[in-house]
Amino acid sequence: MPNAIWKKIASGQVDAVYLLTGVEHHIFDATIERLKKALPEIDDASIVRFDLEETPVEAVIEEADTLPFLQDHKLIIANHAMFLSGQDKKRAEVEHNLAVLEQWLENPSPTATVVFIAPYEKLDGRKRITKKMRDMSTVIEANRLEGKDLLTWIQREAKTNGAHISSVVAQTLMNTVGDNLLSLATEIRKMATYLGENGEITNDLIEMLVPRTPEMDVFRLTDAYVASNIPKTVSIYHDLLRSGEEPIMLTSLIAGQIRLMIHVQSLRKKGYQQQQIAKALHVHPYRVKLMLENRRIPNESRLLHILKQLADIDYKLKTTSGKRERLLELFFMDSLQQRR
Repeated sequence: MPNAIWKKIASGQVDAVYLLTGVEHHIFDATIERLKKALPEIDDASIVRFDLEETPVEAVIEEADTLPFLQDHKLIIANHAMFLSGQDKKRAEVEHNLAVLEQWLENPSPTATVVFIAPYEKLDGRKRITKKMRDMSTVIEANRLEGKDLLTWIQREAKTNGAHISSVVAQTLMNTVGDNLLSLATEIRKMATYLGENGEITNDLIEMLVPRTPEMDVFRLTDAYVASNIPKTVSIYHDLLRSGEEPIMLTSLIAGQIRLMIHVQSLRKKGYQQQQIAKALHVHPYRVKLMLENRRIPNESRLLHILKQLADIDYKLKTTSGKRERLLELFFMDSLQQRR
């Protein structure tokens, strides 16, 4: 976490060049907000923004070297610095004079702060410009937080917003919203505003104020299903129906969760770690983490049997008229009762 750098900014120590890299856009936004506060003459209207997928980096340098008008200092945001990643050859539509950038980094403008944003999970450390940028700028890595680090962040964010949340309730919030910091920050701010100063965020408050996505509810439903928790499975299913979700779509989403469980188990047996599994399957690491920690997931043969049953349900849903929602409900109850 960039706490040390944020403290320096808050004390008025603003550097000439920052490099923000990673996938947590909330960290990018929070850093820019802190820079705005540290530079009181800067507001949203006076920030100069560039998209480096559309504009050459020389334009950023020219803007930085141009004296500010009616201000003492400029804040320049240069987003999508793809030339620092390994993706530039695939998608580059703009030619960047990186030699000019390297030279400028040696002696950046004293009247501007330039923030380069590279919103990518990994930069290409073999590139000369990447090495130069890391050496000559203040780097903030906005990587995904996991486990205790994420729980600690949730508690700090609640405190920042004038509220309190226990680690147990923070886990509930994480299970409900996921691990995206921007989404978590939005929900924490909303609950803190509802509570007022020094309020306590509880599970009941999360249930009342935090919306669930269909995907998250299907994750909860599938988790309850494989744990043989019939009442919880059916209850979540009814909630989804009441919110307007269709049985056919739900069957497809549940089957997707079961397939993911099968793939995760297979790769774990091969010695893959969480991040490797997430990358191989192109899914969010948080989903993989929850599955790896779940000791109640059945073995592969049982999961394959469930997948076949879901295929049969899908066919019946598409060929049967009447109360189709009962087909999936009976599937939950019958198949789970057979396992008891």
